[in-house]
This record gives sequence, C-alpha cells and structure tokens, in this order.
Amino acid sequence: MHLQLTAGVKWATAACFVASFVLLLLSLPLDALMDATQAWIEGLGFWAPLAFAITYGLAATLFVPGSALSLAAGVLFGVWVGTAVVWLGATLAIVLSFLIARYAARARVEALAKTRPRFAAVDRAIGEEGWKIVALMRLSPVFPFSLQNYLFGVTAIRFWPCAISSSAFILPGTFLYVYLGFAGGEAASVVGGSGNSDPWKLALQLVGLLATLVVTVYIARIAAKAVAKHAPGEPELPVEAAKEPVKAASAARAAWTLALAVACLVASLTAYARSESIRSYFLPPRVELIERHAGDIGSAMFDHAAFDALLKAHVDEDGLVDYAGLAEDAPRLAEYVDTLGAAPFADLGRDEKLALLINAYNAFTLQLIVEQYPLDSIHEIPSGDRWEAARWMLANRIYSLDEIENSLIRPNFRDDRIHFALVCAALGCPKLRREAYNGEAIESQLEHQAADTHRSERWFRYEETEGLVWLTQVYSWYAEDFEQIHGSALASAARYSPQLRQALAEGRALRIRWLPYDWSLNEQPPVSVTPSRT
Repeated sequence: MHLQLTAGVKWATAACFVASFVLLLLSLPLDALMDATQAWIEGLGFWAPLAFAITYGLAATLFVPGSALSLAAGVLFGVWVGTAVVWLGATLAIVLSFLIARYAARARVEALAKTRPRFAAVDRAIGEEGWKIVALMRLSPVFPFSLQNYLFGVTAIRFWPCAISSSAFILPGTFLYVYLGFAGGEAASVVGGSGNSDPWKLALQLVGLLATLVVTVYIARIAAKAVAKHAPGEPELPVEAAKEPVKAASAARAAWTLALAVACLVASLTAYARSESIRSYFLPPRVELIERHAGDIGSAMFDHAAFDALLKAHVDEDGLVDYAGLAEDAPRLAEYVDTLGAAPFADLGRDEKLALLINAYNAFTLQLIVEQYPLDSIHEIPSGDRWEAARWMLANRIYSLDEIENSLIRPNFRDDRIHFALVCAALGCPKLRREAYNGEAIESQLEHQAADTHRSERWFRYEETEGLVWLTQVYSWYAEDFEQIHGSALASAARYSPQLRQALAEGRALRIRWLPYDWSLNEQPPVSVTPSRT
C-alpha cells in the first residue's frame, strides 16, 4: 500500500510540474522573446557565437537546463555552427563544474551524492572503469548533465580523462537538441513568415530529425545498460536498520514535493489567466485595426506650420535631429505643443485627425528629449517618465505617448504605415521627416515615408540567394497589425521590394531574421570645425 501511494504521489507530482511548465510557456510571448534574443545575438556580430557559448557554460554551471539554450542555438546559428557553439559552452560548463566540485564545493557535492544511491553506485563504477563510465554516462539521458559535471569532481577520476571523454561523448545529444531547434525554427519561420514552404526541404528536415532522435535514443539505451552492468550492486542494509523512519522521511519529502508542485501549478494557472497582462510587459497591446473615421469630412483645420518650420530648421536629410539647436528653440516647440492641447479633434476630417495625432506624438517625443538633454538614449529617461507618462495635453485631454499610439491611432486607423511615421527618438526608428504631416498630403507622405524607411538597412534587407529577409523588430512587435492588413510581415515589406515581391509570388521558401534595434539617440553628429590659418 505504501509503495502504491508513493508511486501515485510521484506521478501526481510529475504531472503538476509538467502542466506548470506547459502553462508557463503558453503564458509568455515566446516568439517575440526569441525574436529579441536573435536580434541581440546579431547585434554582437563576430562575437555572437562566443558570447552565446560563454552564456551557455555559465548557465549550465548554475544548473540552468541547457536543453532550452541548445534549441535556441539551432534557431540562431543553424545546425553546424549551433552544434559547435553548444559543444563549446557545454565543455566550459564541464570544466568549471568539475573544478568547483573538486576544489571549492567538495563536501556539499559529496553530501548530495550520498543521498542518491544511484550516484554512489556510479562513483564505485568510475573507480573501477574510469573514463569509460564517464563516456557511457554522457551518452545516457538518465543522469542530469549539470549534476554529472559536479559529481565527477568528487570521484577518483582525473581531470583530463574526465574532460576529454565528456567533451567527446556529449556530441550526439548536443547535435540532437540543436537539430531539433533548427528544424523547429525553420518550420516556424517559413509557415509564420510567408506562408510559402518547400515540402521536400521540410520532409528532409523531418526525416533527418527522426533519424537523429532514433540513433540518439538507441545509443542512450545502450549506455544506460552499460552503466548498470558496470555499477556494483547496492549495499544491503543491516537487518537492524530502522526502516520505518526512512519510510516516514521519504513520505514526508514526497508530500512536500507534491505541495511544491501544486503551488507551481496554481502559480502557472494564474500566469496563464493573466497572459495578456504578462504580454504587455514585452509587447504593445493587441488591437483590431478598424477605420473608424473614414466618414469624417470635417468642419475645421489645424495649422502645423510652426512644427513644420522647426523640423526644417533642426532635422537633416537623414532624419537626424540637432537637439542642441532645438533646445535653444525650446520656447517655439513648447508654444506649438501648447496649441495641441486645444486642437478641435472632433471637428477635423479623417486625414486631418491622423496628421494631428502623428505630429503630436513626434512633437511630444522631441520635447521629452529636449527637457532631458543632453543624453545618449531615450532609455536613460526613467521608464515612468517616457512612453507611459500621462502628461501630454491633446484636444483637451491628457494622454501618455503609449495611449496616443495604442488607443487613438492604431485602433482607429487601418493603416500599418503609421509604424513608419511615429518616431521614438532612436536610430532604430524610422527617419523623422523634415516636414509636418498634413491632411491634404498625408497619403503621399505616408507612402513616401514607408518606401524611404525600407531603403534603410537598419529596417530592411533581402538576401535573395540565401532566401533571408532581415526585418526591423517593429515587424515582430506589431506583427498582428501587419498580418491584419497584408497577411504577414513579409507581404507588408514586399510592397517596397520588387525582388521580395517576386519571390513571394513564386512561392519561394523564405526565412526571417531580425535586425538589431539601435536605441542610440537620433542626433546629428557634432560638426567638426577646422581652425583657420592666419
């Protein structure tokens, strides 16, 4: 009865932990987080693989499961480079953990090994067979990778045999995880990015994945049997050993573990119920794009001449701002911002409304920077004083910059080109136009702005021979906006690239990669003055 109860508790505990993990994954915007990670890696350039390997090594040393990082490596670097990167990071973890266990945490790891008879048996087996057992254990998934790294440090095996055999025999499992990440990333990119796929390529990837999985599992089973064969049997307990206290302690540990698993499940359920709130920490809110002002003819106009003059005076052809000069012109900027507070929004026509909102967003952002100038990035301003700060008077109401974008513009104007017109004072943003938007010309202004933005390699690049499309992360953050209007981010970008448009028409399989987003201030470089000769 006790054995049945213990088995039931173990299964219930495992089920709770698995369910918690799945719910947690469903609660997080994993696609956007992966996009951001990929863009950050790309921003490191030549050093990206080394940085990832070091991160992997340190994480595995701290008992962070390496499987997720191995999957990510397949997405970010591909099969071969990803395998090399993960192998290097895992080798680093092997070395660090071994040295820590042997010289800094020997007593703690020995205590942990004593509480687990399986590891005690392995310790005896290693004493007899040395590096052979290490190699077999590295092939077996039964023994956790990070715990193995520390366990070997308290056995009799020497450093070099352990490090070399470990490094060599982790390759099958490493390749499996990286290949799994690569195949999943390829499928998600093709399906989610363009709706076009090469069925033969996907079939070959699936066959390769299944073959790798079968071979790895087969090798792991052989290794597990070999370890069991080499490990001596468990020592028998003396007859007089007090078994009941052991059973009681085991039952108590099982109960506490089950309680922890249930607590994790409750927390994960709460997170899943609030997944939209969690998503808002990483992404803009979801909105349905509806053209709500199409029938607004308008009985009034609003004059943006003052803002137009400021832009022409302090913004160059590259969209960079002379913030020092604009700071000296702060009274004129403040005067224009004050007029926005009394703008007759309800009496404006549809195009005048949109022009007002875009100009207001950009003018408020400029004033925010001028108030804090000098600075190197808008991120130097405290988060509560940036986009979330409800301080801007517009049409007799106070809004934050986020509210202007996500409550006044996106849900009311079915036009994704606004993402190329709203400027957040960063080099990664679209260029700031040298003119104010106005209702009479806003259609041509938005179209020119969108086309001009896609001529910048900070926003868009298409590598035709590789089938790679590099996009700004704005396409990731606001993916649903572009999908609602054009079906996908690629279809939206293709409007401004004949080559990409043709590739989509031909059904080519395309992959999306995300460009690093540069948050440096969109400021004009200082003018160098050459001293005159006298």
